[in-house]
This record gives sequence, structure tokens and C-alpha cells, in this order.
Amino acid sequence: METREQFATKLGFILAAVGSAVGLGNIWRFSYVAGESGGATFLLIYVICIFLIGLPVLLAEFSIGRRGQSDVVGSFNNIAPGKPWVIAGILGVLTSFLILSFYGVIAGWVLYYFFSFVTGQAGGIEQEGYGEFFEAFIGGGLSPVIWQFIFMALVLGIVFFGVKKGIELSNKVFMPLLALILIFLAGYSLTLDGAGEGLAFLFSPDWTAFGDFNVWSAAIGQAFFTLSLGMGAMITYSSYLSKQAKLPSAAGGVVALDTLFAIVAGIVIFPAVFTFASVEPGDGPGLIFIALPEVFNLMGGGGVIFGIFFFFLVAIAALSSAISLLEVSVSYVMRQLNWNRRKATLLAGVAVTLFGVPSALSQGGPIPFDFLDLVDTVTDQYTLPLGGFIIALFVGWGWNKVDVLKETGLTDTTIGLIWIWFLRIIAPVGILLILIQNVISAITG
Repeated sequence: METREQFATKLGFILAAVGSAVGLGNIWRFSYVAGESGGATFLLIYVICIFLIGLPVLLAEFSIGRRGQSDVVGSFNNIAPGKPWVIAGILGVLTSFLILSFYGVIAGWVLYYFFSFVTGQAGGIEQEGYGEFFEAFIGGGLSPVIWQFIFMALVLGIVFFGVKKGIELSNKVFMPLLALILIFLAGYSLTLDGAGEGLAFLFSPDWTAFGDFNVWSAAIGQAFFTLSLGMGAMITYSSYLSKQAKLPSAAGGVVALDTLFAIVAGIVIFPAVFTFASVEPGDGPGLIFIALPEVFNLMGGGGVIFGIFFFFLVAIAALSSAISLLEVSVSYVMRQLNWNRRKATLLAGVAVTLFGVPSALSQGGPIPFDFLDLVDTVTDQYTLPLGGFIIALFVGWGWNKVDVLKETGLTDTTIGLIWIWFLRIIAPVGILLILIQNVISAITG
């Protein structure tokens, strides 16, 4: 068994954790969920959920990983040997595997669009022709699978080189680049005619919608998805962190940057959407593949440049998150089979890529039902919140309080006491209500 790797610096860890959090969830998923759920109302509820549930659970995951010094399953076994809390670790490995299987497919679509804009193919589509363009691609036989394989090959290549030379180094490049491109695109969007209307949609909430339980459910699901909670990524990453790093500041930094990225992504997208009447903010998952390219097309020559930068941005964000998702399985395989990183990366990477093929072929291809949507629903509505629920209960009740506070550096502090009680009461109750609502919705149809 190889010696446990470590991040070279705390900054490297924070950038990797932010890279895990900032991905398709912030740009593709946040935009269409916000569009479907009322814009500003969803954003405000989402921020509330992030700080009441997301931040406490994230700090809990950081503390488990660093104390456990192993993969997500091994960390639970090291802290509470022989106890059923390890179920959360098993769920983490399963969930990260399932999410990456369809995540790689969607990221492959992003790469295809980036390539199409660079080559000029996507810039020559007639107005209102992007729906047909998108459907022809995702239903075009092996094309989606090929682009999925290309994306996953990039992910495997980075994870193959390890924590310092692969994960940490890549995120030190990706995150600043991501921020620069996002700021540039946001600045351009604010010059569009629909900027005022787009900003109002994003920042002027409809207070009557606060009683809509579906919006709260969507917000908690988005919080877990975007912060990589319940999927083992943050536990795995924090297991590579030194004992000297302060966990509360790291968790706060990750949450703040992740939320900021999502908001700025909304500033990029919604002014563009409201500039052109043919596009709606609630256009769903097709927002960035059909609606936004229509917007870019209507911008004229500058739209092609905007499209190139936008899809490059989304591709980089997807890559940084996919790296963390694959690392969960790689770390588990390394310990379970006593393999080195290279063998474990190849096994886990090939397995998750092959499992994703049905998702790639179910969007108008030969598979007759939407396998991608099924896996997305199972993870988003059940395994992610269930994993977070168990983690909150474990740190709040199942782990010795003195050890927990010592690990986080919050011994004898008011913040530490408040955090513990959030994990004991607020977070589990909130997550449980959402889980129950999701089950009821599934039963009643």
C-alpha cells in the first residue's frame, strides 16, 4: 500500500475543493433550476440552505476526512470501527460513481459545443435551429459516446498523476482561469439590453413563493449537488490535508467561492436570456445547449466569441468537478485492493465510463428510456441527501463531541457549540423533510 498522499499547501486544497464544488452544478444546473424555480426566490432560499445546511455538513465532511486519513469508507471505519455509520461512506462511493457516469456524458456535450463553436460549425446554424442541432447530436449514434470518452480520458489523465502533480496542480491553473473567464463574460452580459430585466429576475424575489415546498426541495438538492456533499469527494480530499490547516476557514472559503461562482454565472446567463424574447429562463436542462446558443447566434459576430469562451468555461468547470468525483472511487479501490494509483485510476475510470454509455445512448439514441434522467433523479433526490443526513447525525451524535471539536479547532467556542447543534437538529430535520417530500412526490407522481 502506498503512503497516503497530501496536498502541498492549504491553498492547493481549497482550490481543489472549490474545483470540486464549482462545476456543471454552478453553471448548467444552477441556471436551469433557478429559471424553473422563480429566479431570485430560488436564489435566496438556496443561499439560506447553503449556510444552514450546506456549510455545517461540509465542515463535518472535512473533519471526518482529515481525522480518518483514508478513503470515504475507510475514514468511517477508522473513526467508528464496526459501527453502521460506514453506510454513509458506502453511499458516497456509490453516489460519486453514479453522478460521474452521467456527468461525463453532459461534459462530453459541452466539449462538442466548444469544438463546434471553434470550428465555426455552431456559428452557422439558422435561427431557432439549435434544438434540431442538439437533438441530432445527442441522438446521433455513437457521437455522444465518443465525446464522453474524450472527456473521461482527460479526467483519467489528471487523476493518474496523483494529488500534488495531478489534482492540485490542475486546479491551481483551472480556478484562476475559470474566474477570469466568468468575470469577462459577466461584464459583457451586463452591456446587453436585457441586463436590467435579467438582474431583476435573479435578485428581486417574489416573497409569496417562499411557501412553495418544491422550491425548498430544489434548493437543498442544488446545495448538495454543487458543494459535492454526500458523494464522498470532500471527505476524500480532506483526507489529503495536513493537521495544521484550519478546517472552519477552509469550509467557509469553499462555500463563499462556490456561491459566488453560481451567482456570477447567473449574471452571465440571465441578462443574455432576457435580451431575446424567444428564450425563456425556465427552458430547463436545454438552457445552455439550445437557448443560450440561440442567444449567441443573435449577437452576431461577437456571439461566436462569446460561445467559445462560455463553453470553454463550462468545460473547465466540469473537468475540475469530475476529477474529484473519480478520486472518490480511485481512493477506495487503492485501499480495498491494495493497488497503486495508476492501476486504480484505470479500473475506476474505465468502469464509470462504461456505466455512463447507457446515459449517452438514451437521449434519442437506441436506448428507449431516459437512463440519464433516472440516475440523476436517484442521486439528486435520494442518495445525496441520505448521505448528508447520516453524516450530520454521525458528527452530531455518533462521534465524541470533544474529539469532533478538537479536530475542527472549535473547542470551547460558541461557534463550535452552534455548529454541533446545527448538525444535531437543523440539518437532519431539513434534509429529512426534503427526503420525505421527494418520496411522496415519487409515489403520487
